[in-house]
Amino acid sequence: MWPGALLTLLLCSSLEAQENSFTINSINMVILPSHEVQNGNNLTLQCNVDISTTSHVRLQHWVLFYKDDVLFHNVSSTEMTESYIIPQARVYDSGTYKCTVILNNKVKTTPEYEVLVRGVPSPRVVLDKKEVIEGGVVMINCSVPEEKGPVHFAIAKVNLETKDTKLKRKKSSPNQNSVTLEFTVEEQERLIYFQCQASILSMRDMETSEVTKSDMVTVREFFSSPKLYVYPEGPILEGTPMHINCTIQVAHVAVAFPEIIIQRDKMIVAHSREGSRATYSEIATVEHNGNYTCKVETSQISKVSSIVVNVTELFSKPKLETSATRLDQGDTLHLWCTTSGASADNFTIQKGDVIVSQTNSFLKRASQEDSGTYTCVAGIGKVFKKSNAVRITVCEMLSKPRIFYNSKTEVIKGRTIKVNCQSINGTLPISYHLLKATDILESRIVGSNTPAVFEDNPTEDAAYQCKASNCHSNSEMTSELLLVKVIAPVAEVKLLILNNKMVESGTEIVLRCFVNKVSGPIMYKFYREKEVNPIHEVSSNDTQAFWYMEEAGVEQGGQYYCTASNRANLLPNIPKSNILTVKVFLAPWKKGLIAVAVIGVIIALLVLGARCYFRKKAKAKQMPVEMSRPAVPLLTSNNEKVLSDSGPEASRPYGYNDDIGNHATKPINENKEPLTLDVEYTEVEVNSLEPHEGLGRKGTETVYSEIRKVNPENGRLT
Repeated sequence: MWPGALLTLLLCSSLEAQENSFTINSINMVILPSHEVQNGNNLTLQCNVDISTTSHVRLQHWVLFYKDDVLFHNVSSTEMTESYIIPQARVYDSGTYKCTVILNNKVKTTPEYEVLVRGVPSPRVVLDKKEVIEGGVVMINCSVPEEKGPVHFAIAKVNLETKDTKLKRKKSSPNQNSVTLEFTVEEQERLIYFQCQASILSMRDMETSEVTKSDMVTVREFFSSPKLYVYPEGPILEGTPMHINCTIQVAHVAVAFPEIIIQRDKMIVAHSREGSRATYSEIATVEHNGNYTCKVETSQISKVSSIVVNVTELFSKPKLETSATRLDQGDTLHLWCTTSGASADNFTIQKGDVIVSQTNSFLKRASQEDSGTYTCVAGIGKVFKKSNAVRITVCEMLSKPRIFYNSKTEVIKGRTIKVNCQSINGTLPISYHLLKATDILESRIVGSNTPAVFEDNPTEDAAYQCKASNCHSNSEMTSELLLVKVIAPVAEVKLLILNNKMVESGTEIVLRCFVNKVSGPIMYKFYREKEVNPIHEVSSNDTQAFWYMEEAGVEQGGQYYCTASNRANLLPNIPKSNILTVKVFLAPWKKGLIAVAVIGVIIALLVLGARCYFRKKAKAKQMPVEMSRPAVPLLTSNNEKVLSDSGPEASRPYGYNDDIGNHATKPINENKEPLTLDVEYTEVEVNSLEPHEGLGRKGTETVYSEIRKVNPENGRLT
């Protein structure tokens, strides 16, 4: 509604202002009676405006009031002063105020003014009851109706008789101006009242009200304080029946009885949850001396009273004595029991719950079964007293301890073995000491007949011995000597060559594979690099092994290694040696022999090549001569012509072949064995006047003729 009215006024004032000129000179706020006002007094906010205009009438304008930047009041006015009254200012009215004037499109606002409201109204206290039973609950409502939350309340319970504040509690109400709390009434409170005080935060300060008292509350007892009675009255002699009673009085409105507890010192000796009495009855002894307390309790209330009871001793507590608490088996066990004062007429000596003697003395030859705790009970009439406890230990001598170890196989160097020591017979506990050589390795106390187990990691052959002792007076018992053989596994292998790594062929190669001191037998294996199977293997108890090659050849050169293992080495953890490179070179005389052979071969090849070369050259010269020579008939010694067959071959030179023109020489008889011909060349003078085929030259010429001889063995021409 306010925005609509404000809009209407603005429209009207805008129309009027179009005809007149105006200005807002100033605006201020006056707070009455002052910036600080007491709670409950009236507070006036005046907004003064000074406006100048050319109009003859006062202009309509809006005046707006703000608290903490929130608009809470506005008014349309033609007056220069507008007021807003806050009746009975409260703390929640504290804050910062300002006012704003709006005329047409001009707006002006005052500075902010801080207003503080001091004080808080006294709170109101309302109780749900004015009479209550001990342990009951009272509901208290504390409020400040004039104020708004948050309000902080502090409520206290006060004892009227002592003026002591028994309990004080605080509670805040963030959205309301009241709180309700419960208070429990405790025992011995008779008249009580409650006080309430309210606090509210005003700006930066906390404003606190006066303290308001509630009505008086009367407290009635739920039950009276307990009373203790001891019968008989006066001195009480041991053996006299004794009764201790605790009684209370309970209010008629009670729906249940409280619990009654009787304690001697801190031990509960009697209690009751029904009725108003609890009773403790006993035959009096000096153990019943002490401070007796009666407690009466509910969930909220507890009342206590006490009394001291003294009982006169008839005779002293018996004392059990012995000649010795530790005995060897077969020694004399002697126990006796004594008292002071009146003489006891009844004695029993017990071992645990078993009576071993009905007199004040016990004597026997000790055995291990006599170990235990003994007590004595002495009595006169109905009074019986128990003595102190005596612990007797009868020691049976230990049997000779046996010593053994758990390994079913050989002991590997560095691995753990468990050595057992055990005495079958003897009183427990048994103290065992394990000796290695002459030194105590470890000690252990065992409370049963099971073996004492010791652990060790031997690195070499060892001798163990066990000593056992118990409470017996004899010296400790010693076991036999336990010898443990330790197998040292092969850890490192090395390979050496006894001569130089550069080996002359024909000499020997000696490889040495060796290890440190380990247990045998040791398996040695020699390998050539990149070969799976060993070239030599041998088993030996020695820490070294050799491989011999008497006459080494070049093929024995290469890389070698070896392995060594014993029973302690498990596959695949077989140690491998270093790799040794061996080079085999030829002996000088072999090198010379090879050089001579090579030179001989080269010379032979050169000779053969030269021979072939000269033969080829000779044949090359012979072939043109034969091709150019005419066919001359052979003459006998009488210069007669040798007739030949009339075939075509008769006119060809001897040995002529059709392939000669192609410069290919072919055997005369290619299917038969070649003829062995001895050819002789003779000079024949031919007369140029004689007509011969194929001769076109004149004059005398020298002609070479082939003369073939007849082989006398086969009749062929040669």
